[in-house]
Amino acid sequence: MGNYSKALEYQEKALRIREIALPPNHPNLATSYNNIGDIYANMGDYSKALKSHGEALKIREIALPSNHLDMACSYNNIGLVYKNMGDYPKALTYYEKAHKILENTVPPNHPDLATSYNNIGTLYSSMGEHSKALLSQSEALKIREIAFPPNHSILAYSYNGIGGVFMNMGEYSKALCFAEKALAVLQKSLPPEHPLIKKTMDNINAVKKKL
Repeated sequence: MGNYSKALEYQEKALRIREIALPPNHPNLATSYNNIGDIYANMGDYSKALKSHGEALKIREIALPSNHLDMACSYNNIGLVYKNMGDYPKALTYYEKAHKILENTVPPNHPDLATSYNNIGTLYSSMGEHSKALLSQSEALKIREIAFPPNHSILAYSYNGIGGVFMNMGEYSKALCFAEKALAVLQKSLPPEHPLIKKTMDNINAVKKKL
């Protein structure tokens, strides 16, 4: 908490300086509000995070083109706050706004687009909409398999995510297959004591008990 407090103090000082030095709708002001919103979100103060990210979005809507990547950043950040607050419909609305911008601005195999698909898929999982979650997670994996080397740990996150969806759907053989794929990648890309390796092994054991 101490580190967050110092970071917040620093960002608020930066904002005050920028408010004096810059026009009221300058993009750098939005950056300050965005940074403050991120800190509040990390502190778990979601109402203040939402307020700060909302201020950043207001400025960006005036200062930037509607398809600017910073707009996608704002939409994504607001979506994440709503997700953490448990307001999944609002989170989905903002995630989809961010995704639409990315689809129109970055190459089709860009890692950020995969992250966006992953965010939407994870949200659908939280909503219990497993078929939609599987579709989004699979799109994320397709991009990551092109954008990253075969033993990159990000692929393991996708494999684990898809495995988790299959687990929730009761398709345990498929869940096991993806969990084992994740483990194979993690064992090549991370140190053996990494907690994600243990977590994945635990997932595999849990699935095997269902078979």
